[in-house]
Order: sequence, then structure tokens, then C-alpha cells
Amino acid sequence: MAHAKNHDYHILKPSLLPFLGAVGGFIMLFGAVLWMHAVTPFVFLIGFALVAYVMYAWWADVVHEAETGDHTPVVRIGLRYGFILFIMSEVMFFSAWFWTFFKHALYPMGPQSPAIDGVWPPAGIETFDPWHLPLINTLILLCSGAAATWAHHAIAHENNRKDMINGLALAVFLGVCFTGLQAYEYSHAAFGFAGNIYGASFFMATGFHGAHVIIGTIFLLVCMIRAMKGHFTPEQHVGFEAAAWYWHFVDVVWLFLFAAVYVWGQ
Repeated sequence: MAHAKNHDYHILKPSLLPFLGAVGGFIMLFGAVLWMHAVTPFVFLIGFALVAYVMYAWWADVVHEAETGDHTPVVRIGLRYGFILFIMSEVMFFSAWFWTFFKHALYPMGPQSPAIDGVWPPAGIETFDPWHLPLINTLILLCSGAAATWAHHAIAHENNRKDMINGLALAVFLGVCFTGLQAYEYSHAAFGFAGNIYGASFFMATGFHGAHVIIGTIFLLVCMIRAMKGHFTPEQHVGFEAAAWYWHFVDVVWLFLFAAVYVWGQ
């Protein structure tokens, strides 16, 4: 009885996963440097594989904890706060790319960009028409966000697992469509990543957003698989809440990208 649990907190057992994640991250960074210097890509891939394993194993543990009763109301509050802080860090991450785009657009001259000659976009850059494929992609992503909201409402307010699965399936399908159209758009770009600040800013901002779309799609797909296995209840669905918040964040970032980079930046 001296060691009986009399609180709502979840005390984690010792784990090697944080250490393995740090080692994998270092190997991946070191390997990226080697890859950029045309030495070998295999060190980077080894680090990436280790990080991917840590992500899988760690989240598998979290799912197991959720399904075995360790996620008490107090623990769920902590998980929500932690994910909110993660979303805030993502906001700061994308703020950097918006900042560099606005800086070069509003002040297109300086020691780092003398060839722009006060013109934005730089001379010779043929930008995308925002009212064609970018607008279609915007509508697709917004519809995907609406489908995720439908799924959230179904499980949280109606305990309707069938509609939750249908909503997630639609959200995932539209996320895949967005990624495919983004790749098609990239393949038809009249400018490249290297050689001009417009291309560098454009591809870094939209490319990182595309990476987040892929991650978010996987996030929603995992939630769909979990729902099909009977996971999540109206009272306990923090994992899906996190996925929905992340997906809506991706939606909002794209709206700003569409308005700032595609429309205003034109």
C-alpha cells in the first residue's frame, strides 16, 4: 500500500526513446551536411530511420497508455497544453518564411539582393496565376478541414463512429489530392529554387507547408485506423483532437500563403 497510486497523474517508466531520438537527430543532421557536400546520403537515411522508429515507438506507447486508462482528465489537460505549445512553435516557424518573403517584397534592394533593382517579383520571374490551380487547392484544403470537423463533431457530440470514419476518410483523400496538385504545380513552375530570392522564398514557404500537409494527412490516417479499431470515445479522444487542431493550423497557414505569396506577391 505504500506505493499505491493516489493521484491522477501518470508517472512514466524509464525509457531509452528520448536518448535514441536525440542520437537519431544528430546523425540525421550530420548526414545532411555530408549529403549537401556530395559525400553520401546514407548517413542521413540512417538517422532518419532511427528518428522514424522513435516516433513510431513513442506514439505507440502513448496510444497504449490512452487505451489502458492512463490518460486521466488531468493527463489529458497536460497533453492538450503540450500540443498547443507545439502549434505555437509552428506559428513561429512559418513566421520566419513569411518574414523573408515580405522583407524582399517590400525592400527589393540591398547588399544581399542588388540584382533585383527595386522590382518584385524580380525581372524574368513568371509567377503562378493564383486564380487557377492555387485557388482549386485552397478549396480542396478547406473542404478537407470541414470533413475533419465533421468527424470531430460525430465522435465528440454524437458518438457516431461511422460518420467519424467517413469524415476522416474524406479528409485524408482531399489531403492526398492537395499534395498531388501541389506536386503538379511545382513541375510546371517557370522558376527554380536556386538563383533568385523569389524562388527560394516561394519554395521554402510552400514546400514546408506541403511537408506539413503530408504529415497531417498521415496523422489523420492513423486516427482513421484507430477509429476503425474501436479507439476514441466522446470523453477521451485527445489524439484525434490533436490531429484536427494540426489540420486546421495547416488550413490557416495555407490561407495566409495563398493571400500573401500567390495573390499579393504577384
